[in-house]
Amino acid sequence: MKTLIYILALSSILFASVDLADSATCKKCHPIIAAEFQSSMHKKSSIYDDKIHKAVWDKHPAKAKGDYKCAKCHTPNATSEKAQHEGITCISCHTIMSVEKHAKANKNIYTKKEKTFYSAEVGRESEKVEYKKVTSWWGNKTTVGSAYHDIDYTNENYYNGQMCMGCHSHKQNSHEFSVCTTEEEGAKDKESNCITCHMPKIDGTATTVRLSKQHSFHGFAGARVNPEMLSKYVELSFASSTKGFEIVVENKAPHNLMTHPLRVVQLKTTLIRRSKQTGLKTHTFIKVIGKDAKPAMPWLATEVVKDTMIKANEKRVVKFNEVLKSGDKVEVVLGYFVVNPKALKKLNLQDEKELKVFTILKSKYFTVE
Repeated sequence: MKTLIYILALSSILFASVDLADSATCKKCHPIIAAEFQSSMHKKSSIYDDKIHKAVWDKHPAKAKGDYKCAKCHTPNATSEKAQHEGITCISCHTIMSVEKHAKANKNIYTKKEKTFYSAEVGRESEKVEYKKVTSWWGNKTTVGSAYHDIDYTNENYYNGQMCMGCHSHKQNSHEFSVCTTEEEGAKDKESNCITCHMPKIDGTATTVRLSKQHSFHGFAGARVNPEMLSKYVELSFASSTKGFEIVVENKAPHNLMTHPLRVVQLKTTLIRRSKQTGLKTHTFIKVIGKDAKPAMPWLATEVVKDTMIKANEKRVVKFNEVLKSGDKVEVVLGYFVVNPKALKKLNLQDEKELKVFTILKSKYFTVE
């Protein structure tokens, strides 16, 4: 009896660490994934780790009331002070059973099944793996599944990207104005969706329990982490004429090139003639939200003041009047600022050097024949 009580107590401690969203527990079997996750913006989603999110929250009138409604996506497991610092956790994403669609913002519906995680793996779409002991013909006892949790591979939302739409679809403010939107066209197809783009397959096993050649990248490629992984979804092309030349920026993504209202994309072009370099006009792509035709904070915005952002699946043609000569070279750089330089001071972020960096998404050289 004492042995049984000891085993039950040990099990409760083991699973309690999972329930508390302690990523150290997940690391025991998923060391590679856990290491990637530590540098992700999901892990750094709270006001304690995300300087931009904190800067916006510090300006929000709801802060004085302690009404942190952002928690449902930025710290969904915040049941304790420790969990508030965790941000989004492994459990946050792997227990989303479905997504309820609402006008203001979608809502994640989490499973009530204890220690059951959802996952996706091609070829196992009909499997549910439960931890259990199996006795062979010879009387030998072996275990099946993970001792930490059961795995449900049958949830279609984890194959088409719908599980991301609880937090990444849209967000309306109190004026019923959508401050940010990600088109749901990118969360329908099993072959190409949010997950396949932002969590591409890379070398390395997903777990130490069952070795695999590849796993889904859990650093979550985006504007702030591993943007080079997304560069393949942007193409730059060139065409010259007697009146000048043009650069075509093709956005292959099913959503705007940048969806966050603070982002600014720029196309920088340099003409190289012999040994002389001449910087040409910089073209800026941006979506500005505001009120009364002026930029405003998200909770005040009622309209789109300006929108030149490159749209989903768009080929944006940028024209230059400079007439080129044979042997000329044109260097094209497409990049972005994670925060509009004009908004840094207003958000008290002017001293944050990393937020002033122009990140290159794609660059290319073209030579005139």
